[in-house]
Amino acid sequence: MSYVTRSEWGARAPKKTTNLKNQPVKYAFIHHSESPSECLTKEAGKTAVKNFQNYHMDTKGWDDIGYSFIIGGDGSVFEGRGWDRVGSHTKNYNSVGLGFCLIGNFMNKEPTQKQLTAVKDLISKGVTLNKLKSDYTLRGHKDVGTTDCPGDKLYDLIKTWDNY
Repeated sequence: MSYVTRSEWGARAPKKTTNLKNQPVKYAFIHHSESPSECLTKEAGKTAVKNFQNYHMDTKGWDDIGYSFIIGGDGSVFEGRGWDRVGSHTKNYNSVGLGFCLIGNFMNKEPTQKQLTAVKDLISKGVTLNKLKSDYTLRGHKDVGTTDCPGDKLYDLIKTWDNY
């Protein structure tokens, strides 16, 4: 998996950070960005992730990009808040879960196979690193909020994965 650090994608400094108090966490939440493109190159992904961060910080008023990790259509994994920081991805669950966002809109189509492989590998890595409980609970954003996220097609897929 191609891993892109915050400095590599040009992240702004967060306004503040809060570390997760209890690791490993119980939940892995799957999101989609609702973007029209899946970002099939690392460069396109860098641009998209910077735009997400700007939107989250400047429009929503959050301290940083909301997601723990963002996965591009080419399988690139972009570090968001990472393994150890409280995110802003799933209301009421940010301190007990990690947020994995796949770039694209998955209401009517599935993510790329590279995205699916990368997010599964990343979740496995979280278990190996003891950042995510081995018996973690996998959920789509809409399982705990009023939203279409992670999109109908992606949601149908994750319901077949381990730990859902």
